[in-house]
Amino acid sequence: MRFNRRRAALLATIPLAALSLTALPATAASAPAATVSRYVPLAGTSADATAARNAGCEEGKTGRGGVRILFFGTQEKNNVLRHPGTRADSSTPRVPAAQAAAFAAQWAEGFTSCRTGTAQAILALGVNNKSDGGVGGADAGRAWARVVEDAAKTVPAGPVSIAAAFDAEPVWSDRAWARGWVDAFTGATSRTLYAANSADGCPGYGSSSTSCSNGWSLADLHYVATGADPSIRAIPQIYRTDGIQARQWAAISAWGARSGKGNVRFVGAMSQRKACEQRGGCSTTNNTPQAAWTQLYEELNSHSDTKVAELPYSTDMRWP
Repeated sequence: MRFNRRRAALLATIPLAALSLTALPATAASAPAATVSRYVPLAGTSADATAARNAGCEEGKTGRGGVRILFFGTQEKNNVLRHPGTRADSSTPRVPAAQAAAFAAQWAEGFTSCRTGTAQAILALGVNNKSDGGVGGADAGRAWARVVEDAAKTVPAGPVSIAAAFDAEPVWSDRAWARGWVDAFTGATSRTLYAANSADGCPGYGSSSTSCSNGWSLADLHYVATGADPSIRAIPQIYRTDGIQARQWAAISAWGARSGKGNVRFVGAMSQRKACEQRGGCSTTNNTPQAAWTQLYEELNSHSDTKVAELPYSTDMRWP
């Protein structure tokens, strides 16, 4: 899910002709106020205790409840993490995965000390499905469950609850790796897993195709976003300004309804407006949080088989 120009360019090439444009949007309810989610490279001053507390404090001051996701990058062998947005040949420092739990504890302390009103935060600790780190999907999923449980032990009962997040993107691994990760994670912990996924190459609602990029299918996207376990909640990437990604997720949810697997359990939408601004701008993938949420809500409620009663969360990605 990280922002980079190569991925933005790839998203921009998806042909409109391959996606259904026939549905008329419903009238959306008001988008919720967006929370801030972050990419967290666990090295340097952006990852120290002060930075973590300040990040939590900023969110506490808003008085907003809801989901915040901290994305720590890619899991590698020996239980270390590689910075978000980097490849296997990157020279960036690798850090022990345990540091993610420590960062989360400091974030929670900052939120609690600065919060206004009675806001309750869900802090979801996340990684991506890049399979180039020398660790299998099942092993990586179990390892991340341990990190999340360790974080939960360090955060006292109060306004911050700990959950997990997974950024599963078809272009980053084969489907078996991602399915194995989700199965292992949900088998090791009952904590909520927020699926902040993309739907690379998937068709839009109304298409007869079920194929997505890299050998994935609608069934695979549904599985890692809902089907694998009742603890999973979907808060997908809706970055594109033309609404294609909302139509893709409507197609995934409709596939679940038709197949007897159930609709995708959507809880919100994710944008990357701030991350784009921080990195010099994006072309076509810089939805505002309100636009991202509205695209998804309207698209889902344009079809009888994908309607949702509510979509409570909106979150926008930024760098530290």
